[in-house]
Amino acid sequence: MITKVITHISGINFEKAFLKLMATCAAGMLLNVIGIIIAKNFHLPIYLDTIGTIFIAVLGGYVPGIAVGFFTNLFGALFDSEEIYYGFVSILLAIITAFLAGKGYYEKLPKVILTIPLTVFITSFFGTFIEEMLSYSLSIDVKSDFIIHFSEELPDKALAILVSFFMLKFIPPDVKERFKLLWKMQAPLSPEMQKAIKTKNSFVNSLRTKLLLGLMAITLFVTLLISAISYKTYHDSMVEDREKIADGIVSMAVNEIDPKRVDEFLEKGYMAEGYFDVEKKLYKIRASNSDVKFLYVYKIMEDGCHVVFDLDTATIEASKPGEIEEFDPSFEEYIPDLLAGRPIRPIENNDKYGYLLTIYKPVYNSVGHCVAYAGIDFSMDIINDYGRMFITKVIALFSGAVILIFVLVLTFVENNIILPVNTMAYCARNFAYDSEAARKKNIERMRNLDIKTRDEIENLYSAFLKTTSDSMHYFENFRKAKIEVAVMDKLAHTDSLTGLKNKTAYVKKTADFDSAIAEGRAEFCIIMIDVNYLKRVNDTYGHERGNEYLINAGKLACSVFGKENVYRVGGDEFVVVLDGELLARCEEDVSALRSMIKKLQADSTLQAWEKVSAAVGVAYYQSGVDKSADEVFKRADAEMYANKLAMKATRRD
Repeated sequence: MITKVITHISGINFEKAFLKLMATCAAGMLLNVIGIIIAKNFHLPIYLDTIGTIFIAVLGGYVPGIAVGFFTNLFGALFDSEEIYYGFVSILLAIITAFLAGKGYYEKLPKVILTIPLTVFITSFFGTFIEEMLSYSLSIDVKSDFIIHFSEELPDKALAILVSFFMLKFIPPDVKERFKLLWKMQAPLSPEMQKAIKTKNSFVNSLRTKLLLGLMAITLFVTLLISAISYKTYHDSMVEDREKIADGIVSMAVNEIDPKRVDEFLEKGYMAEGYFDVEKKLYKIRASNSDVKFLYVYKIMEDGCHVVFDLDTATIEASKPGEIEEFDPSFEEYIPDLLAGRPIRPIENNDKYGYLLTIYKPVYNSVGHCVAYAGIDFSMDIINDYGRMFITKVIALFSGAVILIFVLVLTFVENNIILPVNTMAYCARNFAYDSEAARKKNIERMRNLDIKTRDEIENLYSAFLKTTSDSMHYFENFRKAKIEVAVMDKLAHTDSLTGLKNKTAYVKKTADFDSAIAEGRAEFCIIMIDVNYLKRVNDTYGHERGNEYLINAGKLACSVFGKENVYRVGGDEFVVVLDGELLARCEEDVSALRSMIKKLQADSTLQAWEKVSAAVGVAYYQSGVDKSADEVFKRADAEMYANKLAMKATRRD
């Protein structure tokens, strides 16, 4: 069934490689799920959850293999959250498998068997490493853990590799070949071209190398940045929580100290009445939390810390009451505050006693005077343990996604940019002009590249192929053809009567505005000019004078707005399109046009066809309101029509 699915997938011509990847991943994940179901139903001492990963990695290469491994563990995390952290191992398995398959190790059974110990060794090593880093305490015998992991992985991976190998035997050769070309955007290269491309490109100057190094640098930077930020956030949160716990414990100790008897306890020590009762309570407070390493009460004086209470530990004998402890170097900046009886902030210290959080809390008497400090040294080793586990989870989780994205981008760049550009360069570099046969062979070689990236590279290839082909067939007529094309293009966009741009040119211009509107970068206005009295001139003086009247109207518009901005879009209709810096002058120019029309109308020395009269309407593009240039045109047309009505209302014939 799976082979039918794979055959079906490979034969479909999807428009996007992403759909191919998803379909291939689905088939691979289905294989993994089937393997898991078989292992559970038959109570096998193995998992069989990597058959699909290995199978697809051999068949399709790095990208689909890595994707199957990553998404399988992502799916498995729905049932076991720890699975997601082993996605890196699955991805590593896919990379190893794809690499070995590319070297031909999956073609013959003896070679396949050779891949088993290497594959199991690498996956077991990293699996053991992740398992150790995710444990609460590091194992003292990692070697034994690795051996156990290796012995468990060996039958599982061996069976998965062998099953994948024999399944591949049922895949038709043409299907395997199509899978090798799954991510290729052009036809297979000849051995000669492959060799030439590899030898002609310097490693240092290769675009592939530059992109690879750049992508690796960005990936590494992002990984380290996210890991550092995540760890810093986690560490600060954990320290804050530990400070709250330690502060609560030391507050309990403060409550057990009678400020009135501090000096008595300091002087008489064990001989003071009730001393042992207080000490016993302090021992109970310390025992309430296993992370409390030291608990003591000091009276701070100029010569040092005078011991009031100090509790023994299993390994360290406590100081006796009345003894003086020197100030620890880490307390040097806080000595003035301690002598003044002021609170000090918690201190983190990592010394011979371990990673500790020290909190001193003042013991105040009835008048608010500090008579002593209760101190606690709180173990912070758990933060290191949890921190190691946390950062391991972040890196394991993030590395899987990063590797997948890295390989996807690298594959895309390789197949959509590097390979097409190199093959086109090879064809151009080896183009021979010696004979007609050689030229035809060169053209055929370029055509056989069949680059189909569906982007600018394909456009470049098409243009490159067309230009080269045409140059061979029409080289002598190229100059003439270029002139003819230019003339035809000008005629197609020019009004024959006025010499201005015509409606075709206007439609092309507004199409550009429609694109600019869609991209949110449009700024333009449309001025509608409708010539008055054309019919009267035609009827009274003839169409020849009517044509002259239209030409004069066009000249008038050009004199104000510039010929390059004026279009004749109908019999007596002209449109002016302004954008860019010309927008600022629009109102001034429209006012100038109307003023010139009034002067022409008032000039009695002019002939009727020289007295150009026109109604004018202006509309500016409004972002968020206008969906197309046509909507701006309609507003300009409506304003023009209103202006025409006003002109007719005040007209004197």
